[in-house]
Amino acid sequence: MKLIVDSGSTKADWIAIDDEGKILFTTQTLGLNPEILENDEIIKRLNDRFDILQNKKNATHLFFYGAGCGTDKMKKTLTEAFESYFVNAAVSVEEDTYAAAYATTPRGEEAIVAILGTGSNCSYFDGTKLHQKVQSLGYIIMDDCSGNVFGKELIRKYYFNKMPQDLAVEFEKEYNVEPDFIKSKLYKEANPNAYLATFAKFLIQHKDHEFCRKIIFKGMKSFVKNYIKQFDNCKDIPVHFVGSIAFYLKDELQETFDKYELQLGNVLRRPIDGLIAYHVANKE
Repeated sequence: MKLIVDSGSTKADWIAIDDEGKILFTTQTLGLNPEILENDEIIKRLNDRFDILQNKKNATHLFFYGAGCGTDKMKKTLTEAFESYFVNAAVSVEEDTYAAAYATTPRGEEAIVAILGTGSNCSYFDGTKLHQKVQSLGYIIMDDCSGNVFGKELIRKYYFNKMPQDLAVEFEKEYNVEPDFIKSKLYKEANPNAYLATFAKFLIQHKDHEFCRKIIFKGMKSFVKNYIKQFDNCKDIPVHFVGSIAFYLKDELQETFDKYELQLGNVLRRPIDGLIAYHVANKE
């Protein structure tokens, strides 16, 4: 049994397949980002899913692609946790951008591959390996155009009384905006970046409102300038995306790309289906 996992900070999609690619089961856990979780919490999240707990000794391979796995230290931390849990499995841990690359880019082709979900990332894929010029420093400093940055922007606008009254009324209906509640979510509970990203749904729902359009296009402009344009060949090859922000704001991405003369490639909400095809084709 092979386990293929695509994990963001918010959630992780799990699919178990046999050697022919037949799906044995699918499930979902909370996100397993080693930058913001201790090992005890990672194991707890695994044990919370019966399918995973029941099959932990049956797994022969674990292919894990996750947010927060961009450094050797984080890969080692998560690999050791998985090896102690899936005792009979060969464990492979890669950053989530590899999942995006394998799922969106035809075999042997080069592309720029980006993630716009709870967090954000961008790499050049040469057809085999990923290359990055900017090391991510996480959601507090970076993550341009991501769900958590959009969420942060909405909360700030609301509290600084810069959100239009009609939207502010709707915002209050959908979210608990009490200061103590927000501060507890941000500073006392796990996954504050995922909490911030929940507000991005509001932005997408009201994306035609001029206030929201300005925030969206400001984020996309920043992502193009700070991430995509770091690669000299960005106008010569397609830029593929995965993630809910990219998926639900595809039209806005296209509008932004037209302005900067960039090629918008494949846009997927989740890369998991493409990963199945990749691993079956490569007999891994």
